[in-house]
Amino acid sequence: MKLFKAMATVAGMTFLSRILGFLRDMLTAIVMGAGPLADAFFVALKLPNLFRRVTAEGAFSVSFVPLFSQSIEQEGQDTAVDMARNMMGWMFVILSVLVVIAIAAMPYVVMAIAPGFSDNSVQFASAVELSRITFPYLLLISLSALLGGVLNTVGKFAAYAFAPALFNITLIGVLLTHDMVWQTPAHALAWGVFISGFVQLIWMWVYAKRSGITIYPSWPKFDVNVKKLGLLMGPGLLGAGVYHLNLFADMIIASFLPSGSISYLYYADRLQQLPLGVVGIAVGTALLPLLSRALAAKQFTEAQDLFNRALEAVILLSFPAAMALMVAGEPIIRTLFNYGAFSSEDANTTALVLQCYVVGLPAYVAAKVFQSACFARQNTKTPVKIAILCSVFNIVFALIFSQYIGVAGIALATGISGWIQILCLYYVLKKQGHLNFDARLIGNCFKIIGACCVMGGALHMFIMYNQAAFDYAGAKRVLILFIMLGVGGFVYFASIFALKVISINEIKSLTKRKNKQS
Repeated sequence: MKLFKAMATVAGMTFLSRILGFLRDMLTAIVMGAGPLADAFFVALKLPNLFRRVTAEGAFSVSFVPLFSQSIEQEGQDTAVDMARNMMGWMFVILSVLVVIAIAAMPYVVMAIAPGFSDNSVQFASAVELSRITFPYLLLISLSALLGGVLNTVGKFAAYAFAPALFNITLIGVLLTHDMVWQTPAHALAWGVFISGFVQLIWMWVYAKRSGITIYPSWPKFDVNVKKLGLLMGPGLLGAGVYHLNLFADMIIASFLPSGSISYLYYADRLQQLPLGVVGIAVGTALLPLLSRALAAKQFTEAQDLFNRALEAVILLSFPAAMALMVAGEPIIRTLFNYGAFSSEDANTTALVLQCYVVGLPAYVAAKVFQSACFARQNTKTPVKIAILCSVFNIVFALIFSQYIGVAGIALATGISGWIQILCLYYVLKKQGHLNFDARLIGNCFKIIGACCVMGGALHMFIMYNQAAFDYAGAKRVLILFIMLGVGGFVYFASIFALKVISINEIKSLTKRKNKQS
C-alpha cells in the first residue's frame, strides 16, 4: 500500500534524524548544561522554528500541497511546476523582507517572547545576538519546505525526510569544534543553525533536479493560484498565530520561573519529539498528498481507507511510546543527559516535565491524521477554530498548574490541551460526515491499549530491579537502558501478535507489495 511505503520511508529517515538529534542534545547538555546561556540559545533556536510553522510545514504547506496535487491531476506536471516556481518567488521576496525587519527589531522580539530575561542583562544580550544569527534560517528552511512539498506530492518522500538529519549533523560538527572556532558553545550552535539552512536547501534543490524537477524563484506574479493559496492560508496563518501564542505563553511563563526552566522544557520536548516526529511527521507527510490526490480523483472509498489505516498506525505506535516514556522517563533522561554540567537535579526536573508532556503525546500524533482529513479537502478553517479554543485552555491551564508544580505545569497543560483538540476534531468531522471508523480500527484500538498495559507493567518491574544501575554514569547505565527498551519492545510486540492485532502473513504481504512497488 502506498501509504505504508511512504510512512516507512519518512519514519526511517525521521528516526535517523531523531537519533542524531539525541546525540546533538547530549553534547549540548554536557557542554552547556541548563543554565542562562543555554536558555538564551534555546530561545534563539525556537524563534525561527516558530515562524517556520507558518512558512514551512505549517499554513503554507498544508495549503500548497492540495493545490499542487490538484494542478498535477487536472493540468499536468509542467503547469504545476510553473505554479511552484511562482510561489517560490513570492516566498523569497516576502520572507527576505521579514528577516531584515526581525533582525533590526530583535531586542523587542526577544523582550516579547522572554520578558523574564530583562532582569539579566547578559542573558538578554546573548539571546538577542544569537537570535540575529539564527533567524535567516527561516528563509532557507522555508524554501527547502516548498521543494519538499513538491517532491512528496510526486511520491518522492526520502529527500525531505532526510533533510533534518543534515541539520543535526551540522550542529554536531560545530559543537565538536566549538572551542577551536567559536566564541562560546552557544555561538557555535547559532552559526550551525544558519549554516544548516544552506546545507538543507542545496540538498533539496539538487535532489529535485536529479528527479527531473527544476524549481527556482521566478519573478512573482499575482494569478488565480496565488489568490486561492492566500485564501486557504488565511485561516492557517491565524491558526499558526494561535499556535505561536501558546509557545510564546509557555516561554513567557517559563522565563519567570527559576533559571533552567526553558532548558527543562526543551530537553523533555526533544525526547517526546522522537515518537511524535517518527510517527506524527511520517503520517502527516505521507497522508496529506495521498489523501489530496485521492479526493481530487474522487476516489472516496480509497480516501476513507487511507484515513482509517493511518489512524490505526498512529494508535499502534504512539500509545506504547507514551506508556514507555511515562513509566521509564527518569532512567531515560538520566542515561541520555545526566553528565557534565547537567546535574541529577536537572535530570529529575526534566523527567517530571517529560511525564507531563507525554500525557498528550497520542493525541498530538492522532491530530496529524484528523487535520490531514481537513486540509486534503482544502478546509483550513476547522482546525483553526479548534486551535483557538485549545489555546485558551492551554494558557489558562499553564498559568494555574505552574503555580503548583512549576515548569512541569506548563507541560501538563500542553498534554491536556492535546486531548481537547482531538475531541473537538472528532466531533466536527463526525458531524460533517467525514468520519467512518471501520470495525478493524475499533477492535484493534482496545487490543493495543491492553498490550500497552502489559508492556508498562514489565517496564516498571525491570526498573525496580535495576534502579541502582541508573544512579551512576557509565557504560553499564547505557547497557541497562538498551536492555530495558528491548524488553519493553519485545513484550509489546509479543502482546500485539498474541492479540492478533497484526499477523505474520500481513507483514509478509506488505513486504511483498513494497518490493513490487520499489
